[in-house]
Amino acid sequence: MTTDVGGLRKNTPEPLTVVKAEQSLGARLAAFVSGGLVRVFLIVVGLFWLVPTIGVLLSSLRSPGDIGASGWWEVFSKPSQLTFDNYDKLLSNSDITDSILNTVLITVPATVLVVVIGSLAGYAFAWMEFPGRDWWFLAVVGLLVVPVQVALIPIAELFGDIGIFGSLTGVILFHVGFGLPFAVFLLRNFFAEIPRELLEAARLDGAGELRLFFRVVMPLGGPAIAALGIFQFLWVWNDMLVALIFTDADSQPITVALQTQVRQFGNNVDVLAPGAFISMVIPLVVFFAFQRQFVSGVMAGAVK
Repeated sequence: MTTDVGGLRKNTPEPLTVVKAEQSLGARLAAFVSGGLVRVFLIVVGLFWLVPTIGVLLSSLRSPGDIGASGWWEVFSKPSQLTFDNYDKLLSNSDITDSILNTVLITVPATVLVVVIGSLAGYAFAWMEFPGRDWWFLAVVGLLVVPVQVALIPIAELFGDIGIFGSLTGVILFHVGFGLPFAVFLLRNFFAEIPRELLEAARLDGAGELRLFFRVVMPLGGPAIAALGIFQFLWVWNDMLVALIFTDADSQPITVALQTQVRQFGNNVDVLAPGAFISMVIPLVVFFAFQRQFVSGVMAGAVK
């Protein structure tokens, strides 16, 4: 634009015109997904996912007569049905209480051993040089495709020969053996993403392999280790096939004990309902307590 100022012609810039670009389809979809409607939908889905757990909880707080007469949702209109008598009967049932203790004695060692051994092996495969390292790692990966059902009979015969069949030790060793391939595979891939410069700097400072592992690798690998621990805990706690074959009446976990109660006493829902709820709620508590570490571990390596 040209203007006259004191007889002189002067060019002034044209006023800027702001043009609002039309949002692309992807941007509109992203805005919609991040909106409140989708959050409400996800909350509804989460509530539906919790319906079985809520149903078992409310059933465990009702008398056998009420359970046989109506569904658990009747509690909302008749809250007087709620009672803790079923849990008193559960605590007096030695089969169920002993099985809960057996489940803890199986799950905790099987989880800890897999995490510790898997972490050490994952670090070795990622950063230590030894003959045949890659071939050994391929063998570990190949074990991931071996079905549990294939090994049940041979390992049962082996455990019988060495005298640990039907004991807690046999069940723990079986879960550790089949949990280690996945643990090594997961942690090796995670540890391999640690910057080499960081490890070399620690070695220059005089750190040995064990000190390097515990002081540098373990803190950085916390999310992946937490995710592995949650996976292993849930798998072992909810297992029934291995426990059904490798345990006896004195070492059976809660899953087998509940199945036995159903088979022998089909009408004792006053014991089965609270037992089933305890069997369900403990894994849920563990998962929600470590869900932040679980998500971090699952997403580890996805963004660089």
